[in-house]
Amino acid sequence: MMEKIKVLLVEDEPVLAAIVKESLETRGFAISIAVNGVEGWGMFNSDKPDVCVIDVMMPRKNGFSLVSDIRTIDDLVPIIFLTARTQTEDVLKGFEIGADDYMKKPFSMEELIVRLKAVVRRKQAVAKRRFEPAEEQAIGIFSFNFKKLELTQNGHILTLSQREGELLNLLLHHRNQLLERKTALIKLWGDDSPLNVRSMDVYITRLRKLLQNDSSIEIINARGQGYRLVERL
Repeated sequence: MMEKIKVLLVEDEPVLAAIVKESLETRGFAISIAVNGVEGWGMFNSDKPDVCVIDVMMPRKNGFSLVSDIRTIDDLVPIIFLTARTQTEDVLKGFEIGADDYMKKPFSMEELIVRLKAVVRRKQAVAKRRFEPAEEQAIGIFSFNFKKLELTQNGHILTLSQREGELLNLLLHHRNQLLERKTALIKLWGDDSPLNVRSMDVYITRLRKLLQNDSSIEIINARGQGYRLVERL
């Protein structure tokens, strides 16, 4: 039996939310409902939905703000905006911050279901094509194996902790580019609290020590922004 598609609906109109929930569940979807953007952010992180349907105008955190936060940690999950606003600027803003589709209220359930299935199919196709890091990644004089959490230099193997490996892999993904502090914190720690900021700084210091034998590699602190793993030729 195929797994049900998990839908996160973030909608503050209870009647509409109930109608959507009932309609989707009768068609084999699994649906969770959040009534505002703050609750939606929490449920996105805990439920790991396959697709999100998000109202634009909501209390506490609007849809634009919520989608911006989601895109800092997940650039793949499909997002459909629900909106009563059809001004061109609002539609363009929705796409610019990461929405895959939008629907104007009122809408038909049949159309919503067709669009849900379409964006999920596109996600699956992209996921199949997405490049996965090679088992061995070269970093200057080192070879990094993320699966084994090993950093090798001339046959000498250093074993990394899980968090060290995850952070180094993320820095390599942004090699010679800025890795924003907030992005790293949310991806690896779940939030950007001051305690987690200090924790990440400790791990950055550890990685610098591990890589110190190669002067062509440097992890640079971009003050107030994040870090760059720079590899000089």
